[in-house]
Amino acid sequence: MRKPLVAALFALVITGAGVAPAVAAPAPAAASTSTSVSAVKADTKAAAPTLQAVSLAGTVALSNCSGSVIRFPNSADSDPALVLSNGHCLETGFPEPGEVIVDQASSRTFGLLNSAGTRVATLRASKVAYSTMTDTDVTIYQLTSTYTTIKNSYGISALTVQDTHPTVGTAITVASGYWKRLYNCSIDGFAYRLKEGDWTWKDSIRYTSACNTIGGTSGSPVIDQATGKVVAVNNTGNEDGETCTVNNPCEVDASGNVTIHPGINYAEETYQIPACFTTGNKLNLSASGCALPKP
Repeated sequence: MRKPLVAALFALVITGAGVAPAVAAPAPAAASTSTSVSAVKADTKAAAPTLQAVSLAGTVALSNCSGSVIRFPNSADSDPALVLSNGHCLETGFPEPGEVIVDQASSRTFGLLNSAGTRVATLRASKVAYSTMTDTDVTIYQLTSTYTTIKNSYGISALTVQDTHPTVGTAITVASGYWKRLYNCSIDGFAYRLKEGDWTWKDSIRYTSACNTIGGTSGSPVIDQATGKVVAVNNTGNEDGETCTVNNPCEVDASGNVTIHPGINYAEETYQIPACFTTGNKLNLSASGCALPKP
């Protein structure tokens, strides 16, 4: 997985520049919002006149990762807002394989960005609603603010999570609140299983090469350019061409065959999440259609 930035910087100091995946050319990426957002262009597959421009509005910057304010198709404006990031971005450390965390107290803060990538507010969590690195790599925080409060105070709307499976060829944007940067590419395919170190994820999205995400982009929403909806959460890439090691995920098909794609990056789908949140944005892992791992 893309190690949170602080951990990667520490690894760089201890072990040398060739080891840490999270610090590839950090200065140019963060130099200025206007330059970095406009400089990242879509590959030819993503360019189509019917696609809408995706911005950084609704994304958030964590202390070491990226994320976004999200809602589900059935969320109400009066519901407490939610923030989506990676399981490996959890402030208490990586969840172990098989571990699922629910309703854990948290007061973590998030820098809310507008369309230009300007920080317009600091949002605060009331709890970790859900976090795991089993089958998927996701953390969902519940905030102390409602969607209405955020919209009325800062003019920012939450991103809606799509509740249907994404398709190959879809033009997407990975929107990093940490770096204030957009990566545009397409969905190249799906990995039946994506294995990295001790963790295994199911039905992961593989990007085309234009989404050359770096450390700090962990937790970024992956947005369908045609609908503006979140279809996945960015989480990893094969850094060194190794097989199934940390920072070098491998794909395992239904027959057990293993392949690697050096330099290619991945995300975990989110379409299965809305079924697990019911009235009031309350987590209900026993709800009909909810397939997320349970504690």
